[in-house]
Amino acid sequence: MNVNAKPLSELSRLEQCLKAASTPFNAAPQQLIPNGNDDEPYTFVLQAGAIEIYRRSDDLLIGIATAPFIMGLTAGMMNTCKEYRVVAKIFSTGFYLPAATSHQLIQQDSLWQDAFCWLSWINHILGKRDTQLVGNNSYRQIRAMLMNMAEWDDVLRSKIGVMNHIQQSTRISRSVVAEVLAALRQGNYINMSRGKLVSINRLPTEY
Repeated sequence: MNVNAKPLSELSRLEQCLKAASTPFNAAPQQLIPNGNDDEPYTFVLQAGAIEIYRRSDDLLIGIATAPFIMGLTAGMMNTCKEYRVVAKIFSTGFYLPAATSHQLIQQDSLWQDAFCWLSWINHILGKRDTQLVGNNSYRQIRAMLMNMAEWDDVLRSKIGVMNHIQQSTRISRSVVAEVLAALRQGNYINMSRGKLVSINRLPTEY
């Protein structure tokens, strides 16, 4: 079993369960996607596209999620919707519904095992992110970000500037990021075009 792979079967069953009571959305690039308010948190399902998730307190980029994706299954149990803002990175579609309704539908269809599987995957991905970024020096953080970007499809990579993405995700100074990227390009470790990552040949462990 590939622990990094999305549990797509479980996600599909959750999507089918939730969509009948939902409100669809279409979001253009840079458009804010509603994820609820203090009175009514939402669960939302991304069916196509990609989103950026920012921490409101300091506008740190937590990560980029690509479809299919579900956010907010625990909303209402823990009041976390106001802690994050969600922005479409490319044209995105999906649906949202009150988290309380999500919980009722999941209970009704006995899908808590699927929900637990999805949340376990989310927890694994966040743990992996912490391992890559927390307590590591600047180069190792930049290296981890580049390796993650290399896993994206060509369309998504073509939309995201390497410099801004790494700086927004790590808060490493732009001068340091620029210096490391220039050295990696000069050493033919990475290929970039117009500020976008094209490919990685290999990345040295140490800078």
